[in-house]
Amino acid sequence: MASQDVAIGMIFLSQTTVGLLGNLFLLYHYSFLYYTRGTLRSTDLILKHLTVANFLVILSKGVPQTLAAFGMKLFLKDIECKLVFYVHRVGRGVCIGTTCLLSVFQAITISPTGSRWAELKPQAPQCIGPLSILCWILNMLVNTILLQYVTGPQNRKNNTKEKDFGYCSAVDFENSIVKFLHIILLSSCDVLCLGLMIWANGSMVCILHRHKQQVQHIHRTHLSPRSSPESRVTQSILVLVSTFVSFYTLSSIFTLLVTILPNPGLWLVNTSALVTACFPTLSPFKNVKRHSQILLKMNSIKSRK
Repeated sequence: MASQDVAIGMIFLSQTTVGLLGNLFLLYHYSFLYYTRGTLRSTDLILKHLTVANFLVILSKGVPQTLAAFGMKLFLKDIECKLVFYVHRVGRGVCIGTTCLLSVFQAITISPTGSRWAELKPQAPQCIGPLSILCWILNMLVNTILLQYVTGPQNRKNNTKEKDFGYCSAVDFENSIVKFLHIILLSSCDVLCLGLMIWANGSMVCILHRHKQQVQHIHRTHLSPRSSPESRVTQSILVLVSTFVSFYTLSSIFTLLVTILPNPGLWLVNTSALVTACFPTLSPFKNVKRHSQILLKMNSIKSRK
């Protein structure tokens, strides 16, 4: 086995191990909260769905890529390859959808009285559960198209129209129009969710900025070198959304290249898989930290009104 393959395998192994353990810990955390409190807060419910989706992404992409990098490339059959790719795409879509839902819900929660967001406050918590389930159902339906094109490695019969993913393969589209429609179908939901996410987080930043200006005289009476609660919440929001958008934009670009190119190299396939699993790996650590910080800082803001 080449040293390059060992290095790639170790990178995938490290990323997969950290991601699986982090998301398993977060699932245990939310399960503990549910059994001790009897219910979960709306944000906890969203993060629980997000954690399950992150776990599926890492399990379905990280584990096969790790085994393939270490030389095990014929361990999946046709139906197993279809299942792995399907679970990965569903998990990835739910990751984007639930993160978008979290951003929109937080924008509604902190919106001031009299705004359009505030009108949705009473109904927002009751909509979290149905919207999360709807996100799973839509992604499960949209991604069924993948089952037609993904095949197992044993089905390769010197077919030049098959793409090699290391441990599975996929039949390339013969019709360019079908290929274009396939790309549009799979990317439209991602673009919509990312747009809503940026809009919601932008709204939160504007709300916090206006609130900071309104209570600026209070900040001036307290001569402290620390930044205001509004500034720290804004920074936390910007860090998470910029991290998410950056990773998923890169992931979408690499996924698009793998889909468009007739014969993508394994380096492109490995890079795409590595980038795709980055945010699900970091998500449990960033979400716990961000969620606790925002709760503390928003309580501080409310106490000063």
